[in-house]
Amino acid sequence: MLSVPSVVKSSETSPLRIARVTLSDRASAGVYADLSGPEIERVLREHLGPDHEILARLIPDHRDGLAALLKGLCDDEGCDLVVTTGGTGPAARDFTPEATRAVIDRELPGFGEAMRAVSFAKVPTAILSRATAGTRGRSLIVNLPGNPRAIGECLPPLVPAILECLRHLRGE
Repeated sequence: MLSVPSVVKSSETSPLRIARVTLSDRASAGVYADLSGPEIERVLREHLGPDHEILARLIPDHRDGLAALLKGLCDDEGCDLVVTTGGTGPAARDFTPEATRAVIDRELPGFGEAMRAVSFAKVPTAILSRATAGTRGRSLIVNLPGNPRAIGECLPPLVPAILECLRHLRGE
């Protein structure tokens, strides 16, 4: 298992503009609370520190709506990092990887491979995840599973690669 520092020193990275996007018909309709988005924020603040701006978005499962939101967060909102949760499984309403691929310039499949490897050790059905990542301009988009526990397991090991990718995208 990859060792991840609990907090990255502020001198290692300038403040980031981050968006966390939860895709859920039921949470967006108020049927239940979004637990996944707040878990993303908790993990990022724990590992990156408190100085980063985090935008929260909660939307229903809609492929074109997600693609438009991802474009806007990257192109108009200037987010360095966009992290999605939900819609990565094999169900008919799971389309997050397709919406992501529709807007990225370059896919980074190693993110999905790493998450599946981490999760498979605990949950054999984790191989059903289709999560991926990629870049759009100077932004990195990462798809995470929809389960808060899986987010807590999958996101921390990705932090070093996320930071390295953002350095490259910033030209550092």
